[in-house]
Formats: sequence, structure tokens, C-alpha cells
Amino acid sequence: MKDNFGENISLKLLNEEDNTLLLDNIRTVYNKFQDKLTQLSILRELGNVLFYVNDFKRICQSVMDITINNTVARNCSIMLLDFDTNKLFLVAATSPHGKSFVIDTRKMFSKEDVQYTFSYGEGVAGESIQKKQPILIEDVSRSEIFDKSKQTNVEIGTLLSVPLIIEDSACGVFTLSHPQPHMFKPNDMNLFMIVANTVALAINSALSFETLKYSEEKYRALTEYSNDGITIIQGGRHMYANPSYKCMTGYSFKELKDIPFDRILSPLEHTNGYAHRMNPLDSNIPGTFEGSLVSKAGKKFSVEISHASFIYMGRHSKIISVRDLRERKELEFKLHQAQKMEALGVIAGGVAHDLNNILSGITSYPDLLLMDMADDNSLKKPLLTIKKSGEKAIATVQDLLTLARRGAAAMEVIDVNQLIDDYIESPEHKKIKAHHPKVRVLKKLEAGSLNILGSPYHLTKTLLNLVLNAAEAMPAGGDLHITTEARHLDKPLQGYELIEEGDYVSITVSDTGEGIPPDSLDRVFEPFYTKKKFGRSGTGLGLPVVWGTVKDHRGFVDVTSVEGRGTTFTLYYPVTRQESPHDKSFLTIDAYKGKGEKILVVDDVMEQREIATMILAKLGYQVTAVSSGEEAIEYLKDYSADLIILDMIMDPGIDGLETYKQVLKIHPKQKAVITSGFSETKRVREAQGLGVTAYIRKPYFLEKIGLAVRKALDD
Repeated sequence: MKDNFGENISLKLLNEEDNTLLLDNIRTVYNKFQDKLTQLSILRELGNVLFYVNDFKRICQSVMDITINNTVARNCSIMLLDFDTNKLFLVAATSPHGKSFVIDTRKMFSKEDVQYTFSYGEGVAGESIQKKQPILIEDVSRSEIFDKSKQTNVEIGTLLSVPLIIEDSACGVFTLSHPQPHMFKPNDMNLFMIVANTVALAINSALSFETLKYSEEKYRALTEYSNDGITIIQGGRHMYANPSYKCMTGYSFKELKDIPFDRILSPLEHTNGYAHRMNPLDSNIPGTFEGSLVSKAGKKFSVEISHASFIYMGRHSKIISVRDLRERKELEFKLHQAQKMEALGVIAGGVAHDLNNILSGITSYPDLLLMDMADDNSLKKPLLTIKKSGEKAIATVQDLLTLARRGAAAMEVIDVNQLIDDYIESPEHKKIKAHHPKVRVLKKLEAGSLNILGSPYHLTKTLLNLVLNAAEAMPAGGDLHITTEARHLDKPLQGYELIEEGDYVSITVSDTGEGIPPDSLDRVFEPFYTKKKFGRSGTGLGLPVVWGTVKDHRGFVDVTSVEGRGTTFTLYYPVTRQESPHDKSFLTIDAYKGKGEKILVVDDVMEQREIATMILAKLGYQVTAVSSGEEAIEYLKDYSADLIILDMIMDPGIDGLETYKQVLKIHPKQKAVITSGFSETKRVREAQGLGVTAYIRKPYFLEKIGLAVRKALDD
């Protein structure tokens, strides 16, 4: 009992004397333990981010969230160093309003709209990266380093900048702050330095991944969207093929993997670039040469092959670029043809000038002699023969002059339909009909006035030449079709030549005759080139005159032919909006003039909107124009229109049919007219079934659109 009593007395004395010290020690140990737990918790969270996440934005956002949620810091930011300008730029930052900023990595790579903050060595952040040491400002109001002139989005009392260091190179700064001064303790400093090291590793990893992804996207875009075929060959086998290469060959990549490269591509056998049977692809020296490609369908065509050697997946490989030369070869051939025709035209012009002087006597003197000659004179018939032969010669000379004088004709507004009607009634056409009685001439002219600017004489001559050629191609008889049509091309059309987009009036002359052999089709417009037998009509100038006249009228020519089945010539002349001073239309403008009705024009092509607006305004309508179906729907939610004119095909966006369906939900009885540059389609007919009154083929003409609109409004 005595011993226990003494022990109790001792404990009581110990508690009284050392209690405060012991509690302080326990608190210190506990705080250190809590600090270590906090550090471990933060490092574990950051480690998870570093290990599982590669996305730069997610990493920056996670780093800031973890820091704010687990430390005394209330705001933080990440700045990286632009080594080209030696300036820091902001990549991520928190906001007191809860909205964080993280830069778009594409802007970071392109340096587009980046926010530069401090130069190297400038301010707290600049000095921290320069010294590669953390800098703590306990009270920014008393600091000489802190730049108070720089505006910030957050209130700052305490500021800490810690450099982001990778392999002993400072690449950025991790900055933390608190609105109150003296908020960061020594333990916080240690924690933030550990966090900064982890942040540096995470950002470096993410940027490496983003750089790799960006490079991959860039080089994939270069190959995937290249017009040239690109393939990688290893051991004579295909290891990669871009879409253009697969399109050229006609094979899928799965098929290409099993096909030896030399079965598809090979060099030309005869070329000055290398010895016979020597394959340039056997060389490791990069080069370019012409070769041939054999497609899956068995079609063989010329290509240009560029090649270079490199190491791919650890093995020697070749990257091959293949360019289709068919279009270039065709353009080169047509350029050569055009130059040849131009040269022949110049020669023909000189010859025609001299012949004109000679022929003037042959045709003039017989007239003078015949004036004083009796009807029964035996020389009268020979003189008439001489005169007739001279007149034929003059017609040939006129063709030569037409070929040579290019663009000299005076232009006037011509209704193509009326021109064809006048030609059909002409003595020249009746003469062709008399010589070819088994040929049936059929015409199909689009209704309305189809106006172009042209020379009536030259256009009639063109039509005469085409009809004569067609008739002579049918010695046993057949059908000869003459057709006119208003054509709107939204994009270039590849025919015998490339026909530019625009509004045209087309004249088509087709026959069911012998056809033109493929080897002659490319030469049909050459002067003096003819396949007609000696003794039959033809000088070889008919089609060259057609070509020259169309070109003088800024038009285009298309020709197709199948041996034994016939030939079709289509001439494209640009539309004119001018009105003919001697318009033979029976309708006056009063028959389809507007009464101030409101019309909404919907067309994705600006020029078409302007033309329609101009015509309708001239007719007396109030016109509003929009560029898409979506805009039309929004407009009609607030306003109304007596009639809408809808383009059927609008790209991108919804088409005319879908637009009309949605408009009917707003205005169930909405009147509408559909327009298109193409022939009537199933979707056009569906729109008409929903209530569309009329369908107008582009291009727009005053009378055509006026009648359609008036009819739609009056119904």
C-alpha cells in the first residue's frame, strides 16, 4: 500500500509539472502526422491522375481541384515558358466564381490567342523560373517584386511561385495564392514543392501525349486527305494504304495485304530515265518516274510514282506516292489540240484573205457578162456554173474567216428557240432535207424565252453544220433530234471539256447514225480533219467552225458518240438576263406582273438569290431572300409570306422538301414553288404532293418565273 501511494503521488506531481509540455509534444507529432497524411493523400490523388489520365485539360483541371480542396491555397494557376519568346503564358487558372480556365492545346501549339503574362525574370513568376527556386511573398502589399500594375482576376494577399522543373530545365511555374497575407506556413511550402514536382511530371507526360496525338493527326490528315495515293511497302507487301490509293486500285486494304506490290504498280518499259527492265523502286535513292497502275477491274492507266526509303516498325520500307496522270495527259492533249487549232486558224485566215480577193472576180464578172447576154446564148449556162461554183467557194472562205476572226461578231439578244424555228424554215435546211429524205428531224424546245447574247449568222451556221453532219451520218435514214434546255450547273461538269458552273441555254443535236470512232473523237474539231470520202460534201471546216463560234460566245462543247448507235453534240451558251428588243412573245409583262405580294426566296447560292430577287422586284413583288432552309423556318416563325420559292438542293443543311414540311407545321396553307438546276426528281414530286404549286427549272427567266409565281398566287 505504501508503494502504491508513493507512485500515485509521483504521477500527480508529473502531471502538474509536465502536462503542458507533453500535450505540446503530442500536438506537434499529431500535426506532423496530419501533414504527412495530407501530403500522402494529395500525392496519391495526383499519382492516380498521372497514371491513368493523358488528357492535358483533365490533368490541369484535376491538379487545380486537388490543390484547392486539400491545401490552404484558395487560387492557383499554371504558366508555361514559350522558349521562342522567353515569355510565360497562362495555360490554366482557377476563378473565385468557380469557373476554371484551361487552354485549348491546339491554340498552345499554334500560339493562337495565347495570354502572355511575364517575361523571363519579370515579377514573382519570372524570377522563380529564372532562379529555379520557389519564391514566397507573405504580404504582397509590402513586396517590391510583386507587380501591382498587373491586373488579376483574384484577390491576392499571400503568393507562392514554384518552378516546374523537368530534367533540370525550368519549363513553367505553378503559382498559388490566398486572399489573406501570411497564410502559407513552412509545412505548406514543402507540400507545394512536392506538388509542383508531381505537376511538372504530369504536365510533361500530358504534353508529350498531346504532341504525339497532334503530330499523328497532322500526318494522318496529310495522307488520308491527299489526292495522291500513298502506300507503305515492306518486303514487297502493302503495310498501309490511304483512301486515294485504295480508290485508284479498287482494292480494300484487306485485299491489298495479300497482293504483291509489283502486280499493281510497275515502271514504264520504255523510258529514257533508266535502262530497260531496270526498276527504279529497287534503288534506295528517292526519285520520281512515270509508271502504270493496273486496277482491280483490270484497267491500266498512267501514273507518276514518287518513292523514298525509310525504317518502319524496325524494318527497311518504302513510302510510295502515286499520282493519276490521266487528267493531266488529257489536258496536255487538249492544250496541244487548242494550240494546233489556233495556229491553223491563223493560217486559214491568211489563206481566206487571199482567196477572197481572187474569188471576187470569179463571182462578179459572170454577173456583168450575164447582164448583156441573151437568154439563148450558149455561154450563159457555163457562166452560171462558174458563178455558182464561186459562191460555194466564197461560203468555204467565209468558214475560214469565221475560224480565224474569233470574237469579231457583233452580239445581240437572241431567243434560241426562235433561232431554231427560223432555221427549220430556212432554204438551207430544206435543201438538207431534200438531199436526205429518209432523215426525220424532230425538235423538242423548252417552253419560254431562252435568251443568250450572240451573233445570229454564226449561231445559225453552227446549227447548220451540226444538222448537216448528223444527216450525212445516216445515209440509210434515221432520227435527228434538236433539243433546247435551260441548264443550271451548281458545280463544274466534266464532258468533252470541263464545263464551268453557271446558268446556260443548251442546244443539243443528236442522231442515230454511224457514230464516231474513239480514235477520231479527239480530233473532230481539228481544221481540215475529215473522214468523209472524196466526192462527198465536206471540207473539214464544219466542226472547227462550231468550236470557234461556241468559244467566241464564251460557251462550251460536249460530244459523245457510240459507233453504230449515233452521236450527240451539246452546246452550252451562257444565259443573258437582257430582254430582246424584238421579243416575239405573245404575252406582255402585265399578264404576270405582281401586286405587291410578299415573296420569300430560299437559295443557298448568293447569285441565284440576287437574280430571283431582281426579277421578282422588277415584276412588282416585295422580296426577302435567305440562304438556307433553317433561316427560312426561323423567318417564318415571326413573319409571313404570300409565297416561298424554295431551292430543292441546299448544301449544307436541309433541302427544299424538308424545309417545306417544317414550314407547313408553322403555316399549314403556305403556298410554295420549288426550283432546281436538275431534272424533276422523286423529292420534287413529293413536295408537289404536299401542296407545292409549281416546279421551275433553273436558270431563272423573267417570263418563266413570272408565270409560275402568278399561277401559284392565283390558285
